[in-house]
Amino acid sequence: MYTQLEQRGMSEPPVNVSTLRSMKEKGEPIACLTAYDASYAALVDIAGVDLVLVGDSLGMVIQGHDTTVPVTVDDVVYHSRAVARGLRRAFLVADMPFMSYTNPEQALDNAVRLMQDGGAMMIKLEGGEGQVDIVEHLARHDIPVCAHVGLKPQSVHKIGGFKVQGRESKQAQEMLVVAKRLQDAGADIVLLECVPNEVGASITSALEVPVIGIGAGPEVDGQILVLYDILDITQGRTPRFVRNFQSGHDSPLGAVQAFVQAVRERKYPAPEHCFS
Repeated sequence: MYTQLEQRGMSEPPVNVSTLRSMKEKGEPIACLTAYDASYAALVDIAGVDLVLVGDSLGMVIQGHDTTVPVTVDDVVYHSRAVARGLRRAFLVADMPFMSYTNPEQALDNAVRLMQDGGAMMIKLEGGEGQVDIVEHLARHDIPVCAHVGLKPQSVHKIGGFKVQGRESKQAQEMLVVAKRLQDAGADIVLLECVPNEVGASITSALEVPVIGIGAGPEVDGQILVLYDILDITQGRTPRFVRNFQSGHDSPLGAVQAFVQAVRERKYPAPEHCFS
């Protein structure tokens, strides 16, 4: 009976944790994007995106805040529920907002909300040494986890802005150690943000779980960008790692398909999107 549930009348089954692990093992790049509503979710799903993240980036691109800090669990549940209705194949991950996982019990309660009420298949939290016990607690309760290391936007006020992480060898080594500890605690994916190419490559080769990069160079297992950035909707200055895929295409669908193709063929990121 489970086969029928998984196929949903599709030519290929929905993506799951095993799919993503298999893609890493085969060296098949994983294409990922954010989405915040059912319409765009359906579009990125049709375009062949493997993983969709309801990121707390919604605080900036949807709500108009300067940071992700104001986003609440209720916000993510609302948007995740909408996105879930638009997906058929892609794997849905939802962000744990700022201060929603300060201890294992709180983290579990909010993860359950994101999965039961929001329809998420995995939760993402900004990880560090202090989150190892939380990841372990969630994994022990069969909650799939994506651990986010490198630049952590929820810590923007602590680190003094959106800055590249891991340029100093000591910090890069510490990042690698933390990533391995989070994996060993039960993280199923590691998302790596704004680090030099060599740091992305070393962490990817050291981990058994897929490493998804955003500004982490070409050697990671997959790439993720904010949907509004690749469609050239974002106003003002965009990060170096962003590429406008809407340019040269007459529809958002064409732009997203171009992104997926560029990731699959390892044509994105190009050197101009990377950090050294």
